Amino acid sequence: MVLAGDWFKEWFNSHYYYDLYDNRDEKEAASLVNQLLSALSLAPSSYLFDVGCGRGRHARIMAESGFDVTGIDIAPDSIEYAKKFETDHLHFYLHDMRLPCWINYFDAAFSFFTSFGYFKTRREHDNALRSITQALKPGGFFLLDYINPAFAEANLVLDSEKKTDHATYYLTKWSDDHHFYKKIRVEDKRKATSTTFTERVEKFSFETLSDMFDKQGLQVVKVYGDYALSSFDNETSPRMMLLAKKRTNVLG
Repeated sequence: MVLAGDWFKEWFNSHYYYDLYDNRDEKEAASLVNQLLSALSLAPSSYLFDVGCGRGRHARIMAESGFDVTGIDIAPDSIEYAKKFETDHLHFYLHDMRLPCWINYFDAAFSFFTSFGYFKTRREHDNALRSITQALKPGGFFLLDYINPAFAEANLVLDSEKKTDHATYYLTKWSDDHHFYKKIRVEDKRKATSTTFTERVEKFSFETLSDMFDKQGLQVVKVYGDYALSSFDNETSPRMMLLAKKRTNVLG
């Protein structure tokens, strides 16, 4: 079982990760990005930042809308794949969001599909938020797309499985006071033994995330509850999407 340390470095760089999640809705992703860009009323010359970009599906959509987009991710194979789509206005880099990068550069930053909450300590999460905030221009926006812990807890499917062309995935979910867990056991037809990974995501409440944002100079201005950008409800919303603005007196 892969869990100790930075478990996500191995899992997100595994071809099994993309095989398991190959059914992600591209139309939904495009709709979400276009609605957000419209809501933010960003200038055509804006610089956008996709944090935890994976293979770059959201970044590519933003670039197609005419913006200059930079994506970062910790998984080398994902960045190698994303680089196939690079242009003069679309850039991808292998980078850990916990480490500093650009300073006062981007007009808006986005973290889609729960690409946050994986680290072992609060300091690491704070470091990630600090790096993102520093990368924003004063007055710039940050959108964190996160799970809604209350909804996830109430709708937890304990056991399920998925079959693909080469493997069967047996999924087991559970939670404790602080985290959600998902164990993924992979039975690959091409291998004699199974492989197991375990995802772990922090149960950050809205209040906790708001406090963490505030300490970095981010003011929450809107909270959405799903990818249609409906209003957030703690009991019924599947997502908890915080839109924040960097205070103008925060320089980096």
